[in-house]
Amino acid sequence: MTRSLRTPAQLRERGLIAPEQLIAVERVVARFAASITEELVELINPDDPHDPIAAQFVPHPRELDVRPEELRDPIGDEVHTPVLGVVHRYPDRVLLKPVSVCPVYCRFCFRREQVGPKRDATPSVLSEAQLADALAYIRANESIWEVILSGGDPLILAPNKLARLLAELDAIEHVRVIRVHTRVPVVDSRRIDAELLAALAVRTAVFVVLHCNHPRELTDAAARACASLVDAGIPMLAQTVLLRGVNADATTLEALFRRLVELRIKPYYLHHGDLAEGTAEFRTTIEEGQALMRALRGRVSGVCQPTYVLDIPGGHGKVPIGPSYLQEGDAGHQRVEDIDGRLHDYPPKSG
Repeated sequence: MTRSLRTPAQLRERGLIAPEQLIAVERVVARFAASITEELVELINPDDPHDPIAAQFVPHPRELDVRPEELRDPIGDEVHTPVLGVVHRYPDRVLLKPVSVCPVYCRFCFRREQVGPKRDATPSVLSEAQLADALAYIRANESIWEVILSGGDPLILAPNKLARLLAELDAIEHVRVIRVHTRVPVVDSRRIDAELLAALAVRTAVFVVLHCNHPRELTDAAARACASLVDAGIPMLAQTVLLRGVNADATTLEALFRRLVELRIKPYYLHHGDLAEGTAEFRTTIEEGQALMRALRGRVSGVCQPTYVLDIPGGHGKVPIGPSYLQEGDAGHQRVEDIDGRLHDYPPKSG
Protein backbone atom coordinates (compact mmCIF):
# COMPACT_ATOMS: atom_id res chain seq x y z
CA MET A 1 0.00 0.00 0.00
CA THR A 2 1.11 3.53 -0.64
CA ARG A 3 1.85 6.21 1.98
CA SER A 4 -0.78 8.89 2.60
CA LEU A 5 -0.60 12.57 3.53
CA ARG A 6 -3.11 13.35 6.27
CA THR A 7 -2.16 16.59 8.01
CA PRO A 8 -2.16 20.19 6.79
CA ALA A 9 1.56 20.38 7.62
CA GLN A 10 2.29 17.45 5.30
CA LEU A 11 0.21 19.02 2.56
CA ARG A 12 2.01 22.33 3.02
CA GLU A 13 5.42 20.64 2.81
CA ARG A 14 4.45 19.19 -0.57
CA GLY A 15 3.25 22.55 -1.86
CA LEU A 16 -0.41 21.48 -2.01
CA ILE A 17 -1.71 24.30 0.16
CA ALA A 18 -0.52 27.89 0.41
CA PRO A 19 1.08 29.12 3.67
CA GLU A 20 -1.70 31.66 4.21
CA GLN A 21 -4.29 28.86 4.02
CA LEU A 22 -2.70 26.68 6.68
CA ILE A 23 -4.76 27.85 9.68
CA ALA A 24 -8.06 27.66 7.79
CA VAL A 25 -7.20 24.22 6.39
CA GLU A 26 -6.40 23.01 9.92
CA ARG A 27 -9.96 24.02 10.86
CA VAL A 28 -11.32 22.14 7.85
CA VAL A 29 -9.39 18.97 8.68
CA ALA A 30 -10.52 19.14 12.30
CA ARG A 31 -14.06 18.67 10.98
CA PHE A 32 -13.69 16.75 7.70
CA ALA A 33 -10.99 14.09 7.47
CA ALA A 34 -8.17 14.48 4.94
CA SER A 35 -5.98 11.86 3.31
CA ILE A 36 -4.27 11.75 -0.08
CA THR A 37 -2.17 8.81 -1.21
CA GLU A 38 1.24 9.38 -2.75
CA GLU A 39 -0.15 7.72 -5.87
CA LEU A 40 -2.50 10.69 -6.27
CA VAL A 41 -0.01 13.33 -5.13
CA GLU A 42 2.17 12.33 -8.07
CA LEU A 43 -0.70 13.29 -10.42
CA ILE A 44 -1.16 16.79 -9.00
CA ASN A 45 0.38 19.83 -10.62
CA PRO A 46 0.83 22.20 -7.64
CA ASP A 47 1.31 25.13 -10.01
CA ASP A 48 -2.15 24.66 -11.53
CA PRO A 49 -4.82 26.34 -9.36
CA HIS A 50 -7.47 24.36 -11.29
CA ASP A 51 -5.84 20.94 -11.07
CA PRO A 52 -8.75 18.42 -11.15
CA ILE A 53 -7.02 15.89 -8.89
CA ALA A 54 -6.14 18.50 -6.25
CA ALA A 55 -9.70 19.84 -6.39
CA GLN A 56 -11.05 16.43 -5.38
CA PHE A 57 -8.69 15.64 -2.52
CA VAL A 58 -6.84 18.67 -1.15
CA PRO A 59 -8.81 20.36 1.65
CA HIS A 60 -9.70 24.00 1.04
CA PRO A 61 -10.97 26.80 3.30
CA ARG A 62 -14.18 27.09 1.22
CA GLU A 63 -15.36 23.85 2.87
CA LEU A 64 -16.13 25.93 5.97
CA ASP A 65 -18.85 27.73 3.96
CA VAL A 66 -21.96 25.70 4.80
CA ARG A 67 -25.09 26.72 2.90
CA PRO A 68 -28.62 26.65 4.41
CA GLU A 69 -29.75 23.88 2.03
CA GLU A 70 -26.82 21.59 2.88
CA LEU A 71 -27.29 18.61 5.19
CA ARG A 72 -25.15 16.54 7.55
CA ASP A 73 -26.76 13.35 6.19
CA PRO A 74 -27.78 14.43 2.67
CA ILE A 75 -29.06 11.10 1.37
CA GLY A 76 -30.76 10.01 4.59
CA ASP A 77 -28.66 7.00 5.59
CA GLU A 78 -29.57 7.38 9.25
CA VAL A 79 -33.33 7.01 8.83
CA HIS A 80 -32.77 3.72 7.00
CA THR A 81 -30.28 2.19 9.46
CA PRO A 82 -32.01 -0.68 11.32
CA VAL A 83 -28.73 -1.89 12.85
CA LEU A 84 -25.26 -0.33 13.00
CA GLY A 85 -23.44 -0.77 9.70
CA VAL A 86 -26.52 -1.55 7.60
CA VAL A 87 -28.56 0.83 5.43
CA HIS A 88 -31.79 -0.75 4.13
CA ARG A 89 -33.38 1.78 1.78
CA TYR A 90 -34.69 -0.52 -0.98
CA PRO A 91 -36.60 -3.80 -0.47
CA ASP A 92 -34.16 -6.13 -2.23
CA ARG A 93 -30.76 -4.69 -1.27
CA VAL A 94 -28.78 -3.26 1.61
CA LEU A 95 -25.58 -1.37 2.15
CA LEU A 96 -23.18 -3.06 4.53
CA LYS A 97 -20.54 -0.68 5.88
CA PRO A 98 -17.84 -2.75 7.62
CA VAL A 99 -15.45 0.23 7.78
CA SER A 100 -15.83 4.00 7.92
CA VAL A 101 -12.30 4.84 6.82
CA CYS A 102 -10.85 5.33 3.32
CA PRO A 103 -7.38 5.56 1.80
CA VAL A 104 -8.40 9.02 0.54
CA TYR A 105 -11.14 11.48 1.52
CA CYS A 106 -13.01 13.20 -1.29
CA ARG A 107 -13.81 16.83 -0.51
CA PHE A 108 -17.38 16.38 -1.84
CA CYS A 109 -18.19 13.15 0.01
CA PHE A 110 -21.84 12.76 1.06
CA ARG A 111 -20.70 10.84 4.16
CA ARG A 112 -18.01 13.34 5.11
CA GLU A 113 -19.51 13.81 8.59
CA GLN A 114 -19.43 10.05 9.26
CA VAL A 115 -16.20 8.80 7.66
CA GLY A 116 -12.63 9.12 8.79
CA PRO A 117 -10.68 8.47 11.99
CA LYS A 118 -11.94 9.66 15.38
CA ARG A 119 -15.59 9.94 14.36
CA ASP A 120 -17.35 9.51 17.71
CA ALA A 121 -20.69 8.20 16.40
CA THR A 122 -19.26 5.68 13.91
CA PRO A 123 -16.57 3.09 14.66
CA SER A 124 -13.67 2.99 12.21
CA VAL A 125 -14.20 -0.75 11.84
CA LEU A 126 -17.23 -2.70 13.02
CA SER A 127 -16.38 -4.89 15.99
CA GLU A 128 -16.91 -8.66 15.75
CA ALA A 129 -20.16 -8.29 17.68
CA GLN A 130 -21.38 -5.37 15.57
CA LEU A 131 -20.57 -7.19 12.33
CA ALA A 132 -22.33 -10.30 13.65
CA ASP A 133 -25.45 -8.21 14.33
CA ALA A 134 -25.31 -6.75 10.82
CA LEU A 135 -24.96 -10.20 9.23
CA ALA A 136 -27.78 -11.55 11.42
CA TYR A 137 -30.04 -8.79 10.08
CA ILE A 138 -29.19 -9.77 6.49
CA ARG A 139 -29.78 -13.47 7.22
CA ALA A 140 -33.15 -12.75 8.79
CA ASN A 141 -34.45 -10.69 5.84
CA GLU A 142 -34.98 -13.06 2.93
CA SER A 143 -36.00 -10.21 0.61
CA ILE A 144 -32.35 -9.08 0.53
CA TRP A 145 -31.04 -10.23 -2.85
CA GLU A 146 -28.01 -7.94 -3.06
CA VAL A 147 -25.48 -6.70 -0.49
CA ILE A 148 -23.46 -3.61 -1.36
CA LEU A 149 -20.20 -3.26 0.56
CA SER A 150 -19.58 0.42 1.14
CA GLY A 151 -18.34 2.60 3.93
CA GLY A 152 -15.66 3.96 4.03
CA ASP A 153 -13.90 1.85 1.45
CA PRO A 154 -14.32 -1.90 1.99
CA LEU A 155 -11.11 -2.72 0.10
CA ILE A 156 -9.11 -1.02 2.83
CA LEU A 157 -9.83 -4.14 4.90
CA ALA A 158 -7.03 -6.65 5.24
CA PRO A 159 -7.60 -9.41 2.65
CA ASN A 160 -8.08 -12.09 5.32
CA LYS A 161 -10.81 -10.02 6.99
CA LEU A 162 -12.45 -9.29 3.65
CA ALA A 163 -12.32 -13.01 2.81
CA ARG A 164 -14.09 -13.92 6.06
CA LEU A 165 -16.78 -11.31 5.45
CA LEU A 166 -17.40 -12.44 1.88
CA ALA A 167 -17.50 -16.07 3.00
CA GLU A 168 -20.23 -15.17 5.51
CA LEU A 169 -22.26 -13.42 2.81
CA ASP A 170 -21.61 -16.23 0.35
CA ALA A 171 -23.19 -18.66 2.80
CA ILE A 172 -26.50 -16.74 2.94
CA GLU A 173 -28.76 -18.48 0.44
CA HIS A 174 -30.95 -15.50 -0.49
CA VAL A 175 -27.97 -13.16 -1.09
CA ARG A 176 -27.27 -13.68 -4.79
CA VAL A 177 -25.19 -10.61 -5.63
CA ILE A 178 -22.40 -8.79 -3.77
CA ARG A 179 -21.33 -5.37 -4.96
CA VAL A 180 -18.09 -3.76 -3.73
CA HIS A 181 -17.88 0.04 -4.02
CA THR A 182 -14.32 1.30 -3.97
CA ARG A 183 -11.76 3.89 -5.02
CA VAL A 184 -8.79 1.65 -4.22
CA PRO A 185 -7.79 0.65 -7.80
CA VAL A 186 -7.20 4.31 -8.72
CA VAL A 187 -5.87 5.69 -5.43
CA ASP A 188 -3.88 2.77 -3.94
CA SER A 189 -3.53 0.32 -6.79
CA ARG A 190 -0.98 -1.91 -5.06
CA ARG A 191 -3.70 -3.19 -2.75
CA ILE A 192 -5.15 -5.10 -5.72
CA ASP A 193 -2.91 -8.13 -5.34
CA ALA A 194 -3.26 -11.90 -5.48
CA GLU A 195 -4.39 -12.12 -1.86
CA LEU A 196 -7.20 -9.60 -2.39
CA LEU A 197 -8.28 -11.29 -5.64
CA ALA A 198 -8.45 -14.60 -3.78
CA ALA A 199 -10.67 -12.98 -1.13
CA LEU A 200 -13.13 -11.89 -3.82
CA ALA A 201 -13.35 -15.39 -5.32
CA VAL A 202 -16.66 -16.63 -3.93
CA ARG A 203 -19.56 -18.47 -5.60
CA THR A 204 -21.95 -15.52 -5.26
CA ALA A 205 -21.76 -13.04 -8.14
CA VAL A 206 -19.34 -10.24 -7.18
CA PHE A 207 -19.24 -6.88 -8.95
CA VAL A 208 -16.64 -4.20 -8.24
CA VAL A 209 -17.90 -0.65 -8.74
CA LEU A 210 -15.08 1.85 -9.21
CA HIS A 211 -15.49 5.49 -8.16
CA CYS A 212 -13.57 7.53 -10.74
CA ASN A 213 -14.18 11.16 -11.76
CA HIS A 214 -11.43 12.21 -14.14
CA PRO A 215 -9.49 10.42 -16.90
CA ARG A 216 -6.17 11.36 -15.26
CA GLU A 217 -7.04 9.01 -12.41
CA LEU A 218 -6.80 6.08 -14.85
CA THR A 219 -3.03 5.78 -14.77
CA ASP A 220 -1.10 2.77 -16.05
CA ALA A 221 -1.00 1.43 -12.48
CA ALA A 222 -4.74 1.87 -12.09
CA ALA A 223 -5.33 0.21 -15.46
CA ARG A 224 -3.26 -2.80 -14.37
CA ALA A 225 -5.19 -3.06 -11.10
CA CYS A 226 -8.52 -2.97 -12.93
CA ALA A 227 -7.29 -5.49 -15.50
CA SER A 228 -6.33 -7.91 -12.73
CA LEU A 229 -9.87 -7.72 -11.34
CA VAL A 230 -11.55 -8.21 -14.71
CA ASP A 231 -9.12 -10.96 -15.71
CA ALA A 232 -10.05 -12.74 -12.46
CA GLY A 233 -13.65 -12.87 -13.72
CA ILE A 234 -14.97 -9.95 -11.66
CA PRO A 235 -17.22 -7.61 -13.70
CA MET A 236 -16.53 -3.92 -13.14
CA LEU A 237 -18.85 -0.93 -13.25
CA ALA A 238 -17.98 2.71 -12.60
CA GLN A 239 -19.72 5.55 -10.87
CA THR A 240 -18.80 9.19 -11.33
CA VAL A 241 -19.84 12.32 -9.47
CA LEU A 242 -20.55 15.37 -11.63
CA LEU A 243 -18.21 18.02 -10.21
CA ARG A 244 -17.81 21.65 -11.20
CA GLY A 245 -14.12 22.36 -11.74
CA VAL A 246 -13.30 18.67 -12.23
CA ASN A 247 -15.38 17.04 -14.96
CA ALA A 248 -18.43 19.22 -15.70
CA ASP A 249 -17.75 19.48 -19.42
CA ALA A 250 -18.54 17.11 -22.26
CA THR A 251 -14.91 16.72 -23.38
CA THR A 252 -13.71 15.48 -19.97
CA LEU A 253 -16.68 13.16 -19.47
CA GLU A 254 -16.27 11.74 -22.96
CA ALA A 255 -12.58 11.01 -22.34
CA LEU A 256 -13.38 9.43 -18.97
CA PHE A 257 -16.20 7.19 -20.18
CA ARG A 258 -14.31 6.09 -23.30
CA ARG A 259 -11.25 5.16 -21.24
CA LEU A 260 -13.33 3.24 -18.72
CA VAL A 261 -14.93 1.17 -21.47
CA GLU A 262 -11.52 0.52 -23.03
CA LEU A 263 -10.53 -0.90 -19.63
CA ARG A 264 -13.65 -3.15 -19.68
CA ILE A 265 -15.47 -1.06 -17.08
CA LYS A 266 -19.07 -0.05 -17.76
CA PRO A 267 -19.98 3.54 -16.77
CA TYR A 268 -22.96 2.93 -14.48
CA TYR A 269 -24.01 6.12 -12.70
CA LEU A 270 -23.25 9.81 -13.13
CA HIS A 271 -24.29 11.24 -9.75
CA HIS A 272 -25.59 14.75 -9.37
CA GLY A 273 -23.69 16.35 -6.48
CA ASP A 274 -25.28 15.72 -3.08
CA LEU A 275 -26.17 18.49 -0.63
CA ALA A 276 -23.29 17.63 1.73
CA GLU A 277 -22.11 20.41 4.00
CA GLY A 278 -19.39 22.64 2.58
CA THR A 279 -19.59 21.27 -0.98
CA ALA A 280 -21.45 24.03 -2.86
CA GLU A 281 -18.39 24.84 -4.95
CA PHE A 282 -18.65 21.44 -6.64
CA ARG A 283 -22.35 21.33 -7.46
CA THR A 284 -23.74 22.05 -10.90
CA THR A 285 -27.42 22.65 -11.59
CA ILE A 286 -29.53 19.74 -12.75
CA GLU A 287 -30.08 21.59 -16.03
CA GLU A 288 -26.33 21.73 -16.60
CA GLY A 289 -26.09 18.00 -15.98
CA GLN A 290 -28.92 17.27 -18.39
CA ALA A 291 -27.28 19.41 -21.06
CA LEU A 292 -24.07 17.39 -20.65
CA MET A 293 -25.97 14.13 -21.03
CA ARG A 294 -27.55 15.48 -24.22
CA ALA A 295 -24.12 16.43 -25.54
CA LEU A 296 -22.86 12.91 -24.90
CA ARG A 297 -25.85 11.11 -26.38
CA GLY A 298 -24.80 11.30 -30.01
CA ARG A 299 -21.12 11.69 -29.24
CA VAL A 300 -20.20 8.39 -27.63
CA SER A 301 -21.37 4.80 -27.87
CA GLY A 302 -24.31 3.69 -25.76
CA VAL A 303 -21.99 1.43 -23.77
CA CYS A 304 -20.20 4.62 -22.62
CA GLN A 305 -23.43 6.22 -21.34
CA PRO A 306 -24.09 6.17 -17.58
CA THR A 307 -27.47 6.97 -16.04
CA TYR A 308 -27.59 10.51 -14.63
CA VAL A 309 -29.11 10.17 -11.14
CA LEU A 310 -30.08 12.21 -8.10
CA ASP A 311 -30.26 10.86 -4.56
CA ILE A 312 -33.33 12.65 -3.25
CA PRO A 313 -32.41 14.45 0.00
CA GLY A 314 -33.92 12.93 3.13
CA GLY A 315 -33.49 9.28 2.21
CA HIS A 316 -36.12 8.94 -0.51
CA GLY A 317 -33.88 7.04 -2.91
CA LYS A 318 -32.07 7.45 -6.18
CA VAL A 319 -33.91 8.43 -9.38
CA PRO A 320 -32.83 9.06 -12.99
CA ILE A 321 -32.94 12.74 -13.94
CA GLY A 322 -31.57 12.65 -17.48
CA PRO A 323 -33.09 14.73 -20.28
CA SER A 324 -36.33 13.71 -22.00
CA TYR A 325 -36.57 13.41 -25.77
CA LEU A 326 -40.37 13.18 -25.90
CA GLN A 327 -42.97 15.94 -26.32
CA GLU A 328 -46.74 15.82 -26.71
CA GLY A 329 -47.85 16.40 -30.30
CA ASP A 330 -51.22 16.78 -32.04
CA ALA A 331 -53.97 14.15 -32.35
CA GLY A 332 -52.41 11.75 -29.88
CA HIS A 333 -49.02 11.79 -31.57
CA GLN A 334 -45.80 12.24 -29.68
CA ARG A 335 -42.87 14.22 -30.93
CA VAL A 336 -39.44 12.68 -30.54
CA GLU A 337 -36.28 14.78 -30.57
CA ASP A 338 -33.23 13.30 -32.27
CA ILE A 339 -29.61 13.88 -31.27
CA ASP A 340 -29.42 16.91 -33.58
CA GLY A 341 -32.44 18.61 -32.00
CA ARG A 342 -34.86 17.83 -34.85
CA LEU A 343 -38.42 16.80 -33.95
CA HIS A 344 -40.18 13.78 -35.48
CA ASP A 345 -43.80 12.62 -35.13
CA TYR A 346 -44.40 9.21 -33.58
CA PRO A 347 -47.91 7.83 -34.19
CA PRO A 348 -50.31 6.66 -31.49
CA LYS A 349 -51.15 2.98 -31.19
CA SER A 350 -53.75 2.00 -33.80
CA GLY A 351 -56.80 -0.18 -33.30
